[in-house]
Amino acid sequence: MRFKKITMIGYSKGDLGEVQEKRLAKLGTEIVMLPKNSKDITKHLLTTDCLLVKLGASIDKATIDAAPKLKYIGMLGTGHGRIDAAYATKKGTIICNIAGYSTEGVAELVFGLIIEHIRDLERAKSQARNGDYSEATFKGYEIKDKKFGVIGLGRIGQRVAEIALKGFDAKVSYWSKNRKKDSEKQGIAYQNIDALLTNSDFISINLAYVPQTEYFLNKQRIRLIKPGAVVVNVAPMELVDINALEQRLKNGDITFILDHSDELSSTDAKRLAKYKNCIMYPPVGYITKEATQAKLSMFVDNIANYLKGSPTNKVN
Repeated sequence: MRFKKITMIGYSKGDLGEVQEKRLAKLGTEIVMLPKNSKDITKHLLTTDCLLVKLGASIDKATIDAAPKLKYIGMLGTGHGRIDAAYATKKGTIICNIAGYSTEGVAELVFGLIIEHIRDLERAKSQARNGDYSEATFKGYEIKDKKFGVIGLGRIGQRVAEIALKGFDAKVSYWSKNRKKDSEKQGIAYQNIDALLTNSDFISINLAYVPQTEYFLNKQRIRLIKPGAVVVNVAPMELVDINALEQRLKNGDITFILDHSDELSSTDAKRLAKYKNCIMYPPVGYITKEATQAKLSMFVDNIANYLKGSPTNKVN
């Protein structure tokens, strides 16, 4: 079984790699690649039964209605909050994402970002490159024995908690929509969200972005964050009330680190970039050799499995 027409929005030849592109070619009679701003998207959607998009793409009711033959939406990434899953379900369209491919890469990055900040490594490298090898102006502190809070104990959050507990000997607590009894047996303590924000020296945000988690870190919760805390958000910034975050950043008593800067509007990115205590990175968490290979393979696996009648990583 094959799809009649696979439309890929925002892709260019080579994005999936030679091996996976050859596999994909066998799964569709016709394959069309279009830039994300192409004027021809609507025309091609009319005859599309498989739509492939990249992380951050928005698929609303109008887009789904424009594709009356649409059976499958494939997301090259984990986050699918910008796809109207409820409407897709109503129309009989299955959505599949990629889960778990970058767990290690993202979890390890959380600690890389923290250590770079608390040990002032960026300044240290710059100073040494300029021939100044003195340590006299540096200060730092350790993760060991600090209170480390994890918001969202899915795959990545669980791994972050394990590394903090077993690798750094931190005092780890978590909040998640559902209690994780197995994790609690390991020594990862449950706290309600207000207590976690109030008590934690480090906070890692690892929630998926769905309509229910939009602005999860709202004005009230941002006010609760412990003065001096380092907050790392390796999840979409839709989880955060930007206006409230900016007000807290003005106080200068927390550090907020994020890696989804590419998904911010240019206005919001400029607003946050003004603050030295807001540290922004490109979305590099999933950029490892191992994660990239797993991601591309899983993406095509999902399509092949759907055609076999056994969809994998189905989100609706």
